[in-house]
Amino acid sequence: MKDYLKQIVEKITDNNLAGCIAREYLQARILETLQNNAAFQAWVFVGGTALRFLYLTPRFSEDLEFSLAKAGTEDGFYEYMKKAKNGFLAEGYSLTIKVKEAKTVKSAFVKFEGLLYELGLSPHPSQTLSIKVEVDTNPPQGAGIETSIVRRHCLLNLRHYDKSSLLAGKLHALLSRKYVKGRDVYDLMWYLSDRTWPGPNITLLNNALKQTKGDGIVLTPDNWRKEVAINISKYDWDRVLTDVRPFIEKQEDLRVLTKENLIKMLLGDTGFEPVTSRV
Repeated sequence: MKDYLKQIVEKITDNNLAGCIAREYLQARILETLQNNAAFQAWVFVGGTALRFLYLTPRFSEDLEFSLAKAGTEDGFYEYMKKAKNGFLAEGYSLTIKVKEAKTVKSAFVKFEGLLYELGLSPHPSQTLSIKVEVDTNPPQGAGIETSIVRRHCLLNLRHYDKSSLLAGKLHALLSRKYVKGRDVYDLMWYLSDRTWPGPNITLLNNALKQTKGDGIVLTPDNWRKEVAINISKYDWDRVLTDVRPFIEKQEDLRVLTKENLIKMLLGDTGFEPVTSRV
């Protein structure tokens, strides 16, 4: 299977793009391991990588994010990570997995040692290719859940948030992060550019905001766009573009990722008065 990965990347002249595709292949293999060990009976795929695998968004992602379908159930996190590691070792990969289970959001850092050098994508033998795996063991309530079969390097049967709930998760990130993450901003533009995409799961969004920010403004189908636009208006756009640039398939897309365009997509031509958000 490592030979297959080599065949994929050797055809790509852009080393950054080749590295993103190599990471995505390894993400698919981790998802395959989770699937084969019945993780999706309890886990649900969420986040930016879910968008990529399910709906082919033209942005790569570093992390694999999951939520438990039901808070308080057995998550099996350590065992799943152990099985993933053993599978890769059996195929000749060199890797380490550092698992952290002490917090509500359990995490594992999967580091493939020397792989980029072996693939000819880095001159440094010690450089690692990393994937972070997270599972929220106490997710906010109210998510809609679906199952989809997709082919992304391998055949995957993924249990995941529905479209409204995925959008709600992205809006929660934009409204609650203490730092600007350009990848979230790009994803929002991608959501809004599809006029058939349903509105956010408001129940899930409010429950998520209450978990992270406590009591505050209640979002509704009528006010969420304005509240997000207020946050967007405060962003340092150079930081937005710097963060997202390495993960975009087509750099030309960044020409339309402007603050003005995004606020117009949120509010139309009506604009808004620059008041302080309560979110």
